[in-house]
Amino acid sequence: MGRDFRSEAAAGGAGPVRRQGSAAIEFALVGPMMILLLAGMVVYGGWFWLAQSVQSLATEGARAAVGGLDASEREQLARAFVADQAAGAGGLDPALVTVSVTSDAQAIRVQVAYDAQNNPVMLLAGPLPKPPTLITRSATVRIGGY
Repeated sequence: MGRDFRSEAAAGGAGPVRRQGSAAIEFALVGPMMILLLAGMVVYGGWFWLAQSVQSLATEGARAAVGGLDASEREQLARAFVADQAAGAGGLDPALVTVSVTSDAQAIRVQVAYDAQNNPVMLLAGPLPKPPTLITRSATVRIGGY
């Protein structure tokens, strides 16, 4: 009653084949790869979240700068907006955000960089290949006309 006769025929009639513990061995082989895959999804998903937050800061900073009358006021508006919004923008540390504003007669360009090296999401990477730790995004808005 406790014997597995189906496996006896497969083994050439030499006796029952025991399958106890095979699931543990399979998990020992596949488990680490699955854990690394899950960690990679978390790390890269978090990095994309940070990158999108930085892009949003650059875009909205450029839009805020359009209201300035001259280059210095545009730069002040863009910097003030980014500094104000960085704390609530997807887990960014405002101290690690740098802003660069350039403008001419035709366009305003706001570039935002974020150093994500010590971000908790990046620290989860461990032995995985890490995405770039410096996230730089920019946005350009034309001033008037076409």
